[in-house]
Amino acid sequence: MTRITPPIKTKIQQILSVVETGSILPNYSIIAIFRDGRNSTRQITYGKHQVTEQGNLRKLIELYVASAHAKYSENFKPYLSKIGTVPLVEDQVFITLLRTAGQDKVMQRAQDNFFDAQYWRPAENFFRNNGFTLPLSMLVIYDSYIHSGSILRLLRAQFNEVVPSVGGDEKKWVEAYLRVRNQWLANHQNVILRRTVYRTGAMLNAIKEDNWMLDKNYAVNGHNVR
Repeated sequence: MTRITPPIKTKIQQILSVVETGSILPNYSIIAIFRDGRNSTRQITYGKHQVTEQGNLRKLIELYVASAHAKYSENFKPYLSKIGTVPLVEDQVFITLLRTAGQDKVMQRAQDNFFDAQYWRPAENFFRNNGFTLPLSMLVIYDSYIHSGSILRLLRAQFNEVVPSVGGDEKKWVEAYLRVRNQWLANHQNVILRRTVYRTGAMLNAIKEDNWMLDKNYAVNGHNVR
């Protein structure tokens, strides 16, 4: 049985950094603004794997504010009750504060811990509990947790393969899931999500290249992760 070792986890997270921010190295300060919030409203996305203003940004900032030696803790406190409830997408003071705080080592640790707790560990639990063993499978699952919050039931309902823990073929399940997810993204009513098919496209290419162990070059978003 393959184990998700620290080097494999690092490569998976490097791939996600490229997917989310265009950089192999984590960019803790990066901000993007997309019209992908509730009712297609504009919202801030922030940090190394892009947490959203209307999603879990408040949880991240609360974690940072509660951390010892956080340089900008007091600056963030007036915003805690607003994040996710009052649109801050036009608040340049807040946006500048996010960018500046991304340079603080305490914020960087907070982001590492936050993304591990919020996304990596739940994805790893799904991976283990359902009998998956291969690094590419973990990448596919983690990407889904980062991008959609989970392995969506509406996608699983569209194919017949079963997970390995109940006798299914791991590779067949992953490929079937990816093909359904790729079609779902390509035809999504939200145009922004349609533009993210490069994620699933790169994973399908990895299957074609038999890169299940992620021990070969992984090309995505104009970068090569070796």
